[in-house]
Order: sequence, then C-alpha cells, then structure tokens
Amino acid sequence: MELLTEDEISARLDGVPGWARQGSNITTTVTRSDFREAMLYTGAVAYLAEQANHHPDILIQWNKVTLTLSTHSAGGLTAADFNLAAKISALG
Repeated sequence: MELLTEDEISARLDGVPGWARQGSNITTTVTRSDFREAMLYTGAVAYLAEQANHHPDILIQWNKVTLTLSTHSAGGLTAADFNLAAKISALG
C-alpha cells in the first residue's frame, strides 16, 4: 500500500465529511442515542472493516464512538483508509 501525498490527503478529506486528520490518522466521532445504538453502530463498522480487511481503532464512550484509521503497515494514510472512511460515513 502506497502512502498518499499531502495534496491527495487534503483532496480525499473533502470526500469524507466529519472526518479530520490527526497526524498520520483520520478520525471521526459519532454520537448515537444511547449505549445500545452505539454498539449496534460499532457492529456495522466492524462488518465493513472485515469486508475491507482494514480495521479502525475504536473507542466507545457510552453513546459516542470514535474511529481512527491509519495504515499501520505503510506508516500513514493510504487509499484504504479513505475508502473505508467513505463506507463508514454512508452508515449515517
């Protein structure tokens, strides 16, 4: 997997609203109505991640789910991170 350039990262961030760059990661926090809904959302994210064979770091805080993506094996951001971010964002 090839690392994206700074210009490519900026352009791809425009395509995934709600995601922000933090160093060599992209991250988003989603708020659900309660813990159960946060867990159901996390399950849907896990399904998408398994399909893509690309797995986010996940932090669950009652009704908030924070997702962080980076391609650790490449040492930064790749197309795989943004492809999965777009699929996750489509969950709503």
